Amino acid sequence: MQDRAKVGDKAFYLSRIMQRGYPVVPGFVVSAEVLRQFLETINSSESLVADLPYSSLHLDVANWRQLQLVASRLRQEIMAATLPSQWVSAVFAAARAWQTQYLILQPTLSVSNTAQGVGNTSGLLEPIFCYCDEDAIASGLKRIWSQLFRARSLLYWQRMEIDLQNVNFAVLVQPMQNAIASGSLQANASEWTIEATWGLGVALTRGEVLPDVYYVQQETGIVLERHLGNKLLAYRLDDGTTASNEPPLQSVLTDENTGLVAYLVAEEPQKQYALPEPNLQQVIALGNQLVSELGKSFTVQWSISDVDSVSQIQITEVNAPLSTIPNLRLIKGLGAATGRVTATAYVINSLQKPEQIPQGVVLIVPAIAPDWLPLMQKVVAIVTVQGGLTSHAAILARELGIPAVVSAKDATVLIQTGEQLLVDGDRGEVYRLRESKAGNGENQEINSTISSFSLHHPLVSPHLPMIATQLLVNLSQPSLIERSQNLPVDGVGLLRSELMLLNILEGQHPHSWLLSGRRTELLELWTQQIINFVRAFTPRPVFYRSLDWRFHEFPSLAHTAPSVPHSILGDRGTFSYINNPAIFELELTALLNVQKAGYSNLRLLLPFVRSVAEFTFCQHKVEQVGLTQVSQFQLWIMAEVPSVLFLLPEYVKAGVAGISIGTNDLTQLLLGVDREQGQLTKVLDERHPAVMGAIAQLIQMAKNAGIPCSICGQAPALYPEIIDQLVEWGITSISVEPEAIERTYQAIARAEHRLILAAARRKLH
Repeated sequence: MQDRAKVGDKAFYLSRIMQRGYPVVPGFVVSAEVLRQFLETINSSESLVADLPYSSLHLDVANWRQLQLVASRLRQEIMAATLPSQWVSAVFAAARAWQTQYLILQPTLSVSNTAQGVGNTSGLLEPIFCYCDEDAIASGLKRIWSQLFRARSLLYWQRMEIDLQNVNFAVLVQPMQNAIASGSLQANASEWTIEATWGLGVALTRGEVLPDVYYVQQETGIVLERHLGNKLLAYRLDDGTTASNEPPLQSVLTDENTGLVAYLVAEEPQKQYALPEPNLQQVIALGNQLVSELGKSFTVQWSISDVDSVSQIQITEVNAPLSTIPNLRLIKGLGAATGRVTATAYVINSLQKPEQIPQGVVLIVPAIAPDWLPLMQKVVAIVTVQGGLTSHAAILARELGIPAVVSAKDATVLIQTGEQLLVDGDRGEVYRLRESKAGNGENQEINSTISSFSLHHPLVSPHLPMIATQLLVNLSQPSLIERSQNLPVDGVGLLRSELMLLNILEGQHPHSWLLSGRRTELLELWTQQIINFVRAFTPRPVFYRSLDWRFHEFPSLAHTAPSVPHSILGDRGTFSYINNPAIFELELTALLNVQKAGYSNLRLLLPFVRSVAEFTFCQHKVEQVGLTQVSQFQLWIMAEVPSVLFLLPEYVKAGVAGISIGTNDLTQLLLGVDREQGQLTKVLDERHPAVMGAIAQLIQMAKNAGIPCSICGQAPALYPEIIDQLVEWGITSISVEPEAIERTYQAIARAEHRLILAAARRKLH
């Protein structure tokens, strides 16, 4: 244990299981202390660089240009510096004993003086491949160390409120050999997930392939399901050999600096699973052995190589559960909004909305209704007992950019107000800090990390691949406009009016404002709210979705609503406009005022349309107000009521200019699932064949009708693997929350790249 800070968590766990006889790729560690000594040797006139070993490097990360400039300067200094020759010789001498041509240098980190781990650093710190010679080793070490000072990395540590001095950055050096297949095994108490791809694991970690996926019952080892992936690309080392059981490959690209070769996989192996049954059983057997060492929850990365015509499995990485870290106890739920936060718990045992919530707390509550939104601005994380990934708690948390864990059973019973918690929205885990620091009930310093940096800044990569599919952002909160307008998006795909309006309604339904003679005041406020969004995104389009009140979800407004009987579905969407046209007419007037203010980038999305007659009613109102006099204006409908699958041609004839698929409601209505039922939504989600079939049908019908088809539910953000299919089917735009923009952009780019590669291969044949 005392060596953990020197060698980092990755090397520590691998060493631990290697000592117990497991097949681990051998390796040694260049300790964190070596990096500190190296930084001290850099003779620089730059005070920033000279002070680096002792500096916490507290930059103004909101100043993006300054951050990029400092990061670039630091990395230049590191790459230009000379490594002491005795260090390089020592590393080379140790590596030479393996008699290998190639090495992999991997970051292995730990954090001092804090109970929290380093979090998920994939995308921040990547392994470096190099030849086994002194020049390559010297360059490789500097390249991997310099990653710690990338802009995105510096931003990450600042967001986690971890001083660079406390980051112990060691380097794990291992020999590289070719693999027939590589992948991961994710284990939990109920089910295992195995992913596999051809060749080295590079294609998988870079997200360039969709792996084969196997779902395995933990107790029996029975494979419950298997799904063939999309494995167009594979990697191997250019060592002049090919194992007899490797798939035939066509060379594409060789990196002369690393010896790494990217290949297009031939057509026949693409149709095959990367793990033949004996190899699959090898992985399952290894998992069963590891349960005794690591417990029921862990992840291992593995590779299978051909040694003297015998398949040999080796472990390349182990991720042990966070619960092994001292002072933490685990509560498990569903990770619904990304990020990690440490703060004081505030428990509410009622579904009744409270009058006030303290600032900066973790809110623990049975469930959350949308009208809690104004209160939610105060909290730093949400934990709910009920709800799934598309529940209101999940959606509101993603809107506000705060971590959330939903379906956390007994959370309100197990946690007490005032306890210190660590909420991990990525893993869906809540940790109680046993040694609570909140002695007098005051809020302590909050350690927060927003996993997707793009929520606060433009995408971290300066060179983005071009994408043809439009990427849009979902918004409702004016507080997120400034952060979101610089994202690489083509506009706002969904402006949720009812959540936007909650900020100005003072707890009263708009109908009450009209009855009390405040129509003009409400119209001005409403108009200004919309202008805030369209001005920020001009000339990019803003798709404003008109009000979709569900009064069982807005209990604080229900008592001031028009006196019509409310049901879960009856008062939703455009049908309510027919019953009470005054509110819809006021809303359209607000949109007209936005146009009159000089903005032509506004589009209107009608929610929950059940029939062509409802659409026609709304269309007449739109025309009467005069919105169609601006040529760029378009009237779209949400495709979320299943009847649209049968009526779309009729809607188009009636004048629908485009559709936006709302996967949340479409899934609920097709499968009979309530979004608040977390246990049910674990089993039945948007990836269900019926839902995916409906989405495919809608895209095809829109194509046939010559109208654009967008998708703005949570599905693409929650399950980025379906983006491949959406792009292949011909979706014209995808709209997601701000925190999901970066990963969705990359997923779209990869999907389009695969389509281009597949088309090129067909042409060659």
